[in-house]
Amino acid sequence: MGFGSHLALFLASSDANSAKLGRWGLDMNLSHAKCIYHRHALDDKISRLIDILLSLAGLIFLAPLLTCLAVLIVADDGGPILFRQTRIGRNGKTFTCNKFRTMKPDAEAQLQRLLAVSATARLAWEQDHKLRDDPRVTKLGAFLRKSSLDELPQLWNVLVGEMSLVGPRPIVATEASRYGRHLRFYHSVRPGMTGLWQINGRNDVSYWKRVVYDVAYARNHCTILNLKILVATVPAVLMRRGSY
Repeated sequence: MGFGSHLALFLASSDANSAKLGRWGLDMNLSHAKCIYHRHALDDKISRLIDILLSLAGLIFLAPLLTCLAVLIVADDGGPILFRQTRIGRNGKTFTCNKFRTMKPDAEAQLQRLLAVSATARLAWEQDHKLRDDPRVTKLGAFLRKSSLDELPQLWNVLVGEMSLVGPRPIVATEASRYGRHLRFYHSVRPGMTGLWQINGRNDVSYWKRVVYDVAYARNHCTILNLKILVATVPAVLMRRGSY
C-alpha cells in the first residue's frame, strides 16, 4: 500500500472518530478538543525545531550550490537573482516568498500580453494559475523548475518562521477566493516548501484537488506526517513528477 493509500485510510479513521465523539456528547468533545489542542501545540514546537535545524543546515551546506546558481542566473540574462513575491502565510499574514528567478525579466508584461491574445492561455491561467508551456521561462529556469532547485531560497523563509518545510503551497492573494470557506484551514498552518500537493502530482493535480490536500493537511498535520511527507518528497523530486 502506497503513501497516498495510507493517508486516505488515516483521514477516514480521523473522520470516523470525530463522528463517534459527536454521538458521545459535549463533555467528550471538549475533552477531545483539549487533547487535540495540546497535541498540536507540542507538534508545532517539534516541527518548528526541525524547521530551524534543517533549514539552517541546508543554507550552510548548500551555500556553494546556491552561490553557483546565483552566478549562472546573472550570467544568463543579467537580470535579478531572486523572484520575490508577496504570499499569504499563517493567520492570513503576508510575507515575501523567495525563489531563484526562472523567468525573463519582463515576465509580468509578457504574461499580460499573452493573456490578452490567447484564449487557451487565459483558460489555463484561470483554472490552475499556471501555464504548462510558459514562454516566459528561460532555458536555465526550466532546468531549475524541473529539478526544484528554484525553491531552495525558501529555506530562508523557513528559518525566519514565515514558512515550514512541510505545509500547503504558499498562495498569492488572488488565489484566496478559490478556497472559499476552507481558507481558514490554510490560514491555520504555515505554508511549506513541500506538502501533500507536491508529492501527489504537483502541477498535474487540478486546483480543487490542491485545496483538498491543503485542508486535509491542516486538519491532520503532525510531526510524523511531516516526516513521511519529507521522505516522500525525495523520490517525487528525483522523478520530477508534475514539475514544469
